[in-house]
Parts: sequence; C-alpha cells; structure tokens
Amino acid sequence: MTEPVPTIDLTGDRETVAAQVDQALQRSGFMLVTGHGVAPELRAATRAAAREFFALPAEVKRRYAATVGGRGWLPTGVEANGYAEGTETPPDLKETFAIGADTPVGDPAADEAWFQPNVWPDESPALAETLTEYQAAMRTLADRLLEICAAALGLPDTFFAPTTDHPTWTLNINWYPPMGVVGEPEEGQYRIGPHTDFGTLTLLDREYGSGGLQVYTADGEWVDAPYDPDAFTINVGDLLARWTGDRWLSARHRVLPPQADAPDEDLVSLVYFYEANHDAVVETLEPPIGRAAHPPVVCGDFIRERLDAITIG
Repeated sequence: MTEPVPTIDLTGDRETVAAQVDQALQRSGFMLVTGHGVAPELRAATRAAAREFFALPAEVKRRYAATVGGRGWLPTGVEANGYAEGTETPPDLKETFAIGADTPVGDPAADEAWFQPNVWPDESPALAETLTEYQAAMRTLADRLLEICAAALGLPDTFFAPTTDHPTWTLNINWYPPMGVVGEPEEGQYRIGPHTDFGTLTLLDREYGSGGLQVYTADGEWVDAPYDPDAFTINVGDLLARWTGDRWLSARHRVLPPQADAPDEDLVSLVYFYEANHDAVVETLEPPIGRAAHPPVVCGDFIRERLDAITIG
C-alpha cells in the first residue's frame, strides 16, 4: 500500500482492515473508504436539498446567518481556514450551511457553547429532514470507524466509546460557487485555505472538480486527492493525532479556487466533523502506540481555540 491515500473496503477481514487503516493514517492521515453502508440515494438527496437552499436569494439566506461554529448560513467572507495554521489568507470562497449536536447536557454554559438548537430555513423544507437523516448516518459511520481505529491501535474496539457517548460534531454543507458568482480569486485565495481539521475524524462526501481537494504529502508536495464517487474521504483531525501521540497524521489539505479552465464549475461538499464529548480529557497514548508526548487537553477547549482562529471579524 504505497499510494498516499489508499482505498479501504470496510467489509474486508477486520484484522486486515485495521492494519490498512493504521498504515494509511500513519502515511498521510487520509483514506477513502468503501463498504460504508450509506445509501447513495441519501447522499444525493442531501446534496439536492443543499443546492435548493444555496440557490435562494442572499437576502433570504441572510435570515439564517451564523458565525463560525454556530448553526445556520455562513456567507463568503466570514471564514479563512489558513489562519488555523498561522497563514494569513483572503477569506475562503465558499458558502456553508451548518448544523451540529443539539441534545443538551443540562449545563447552561456547555449547552450554549456546544449544543445550540439547529436552524432550519422555512424556504427549504427538505433540508431539515434530509440533513437530520444524513447526520445520523454519519454518526453511525464515525463510531464504526473509531472502533476500527481502536483495533488499528491494538486497543479494545470500545476504547473511544466512553469519550464519544455525547459528542460534539458539526455537519457543514459547503457550496463552492463558480467564478461568475465570487469573481476572480485573489492571490493566495482558495475555496478553503490550507489547514488541518480539528477533531477526531472528518467524513467527506465530495464532488470531483478542477477546483477540488488537495492533500499535502509527507514528501512536501500538494497532490490532488483521489476521487471515487462511491467512497467517503476520511481524514484524521488534530485531536485524534494528538491522542495517538502523533502516530497518525493530521494532514494539511486545501480546496483549490475556481479555475480559469472551468469558470462555471460549482461544487457541493458534505463535511461531517466528528469530535468527542465536550468535557472529554484527551491523554496521549504512550509508546509503543504513541510517538510523542503531549499534555492532556479538554476536547471543547481544544476545538474552540481553533474555531476562533479561523473566524474573521
């Protein structure tokens, strides 16, 4: 398995799959997974409902405006992911509709920070039902993947379960508009600037395009991420990389700006960011699993610091 981003069939022999996952996440922090059990009809319906919302006039979408980490619509201009790694970039060329964990824990401060009610546009009635069904499928898949991750580390399958029984998560539906909508990109401007993700695992359903996903390899090169319409693209976030003592890589990635050879291209990505319980204390796994020691962190504090860094204004 020499390719930086391999394809792994989750229905394979469990021991073999676990070994493949460990190799992939050590090498690049990315993998494509098939055999995931998510119906293609649900993925298509989610994307269609999202496109219906993004097609609404800006003044309508503005009724549901939110800030980074909140619930609702994020217009172009409010987020620059490059700032998470200290790179000053122009704002990302995307719109986002975001939902997140909304089952309260009974602590007012925690509920306000992490478990806000979701916002559902009246003008796009299909969105609530479809996204609710889709996020439930993502939660199931994320938990399944963490079980495989535990096995890949030589730990009991249930290792992550106590710290993910009331987790924080965000489902971002990203619309990457064509050049005719956002204009000519500025120097150093991307649909999403170079960054790493923040949580445990990211589950991505994306469309192929000229202005698409690139991954920064261990060899120091930006390469186009492989694409399989049936697969999900999975990558490790900063929290899981820290948990594994940097055994696994939270890899830099970016989404290219609209390209001159495809000025009318617009894409929709379904991005599920899985984290852990907001109050979970993450302690680095010791050798021989872990490779580097880090002080313990609280999940919510760790994620919030990074969300604040990418917020403009």
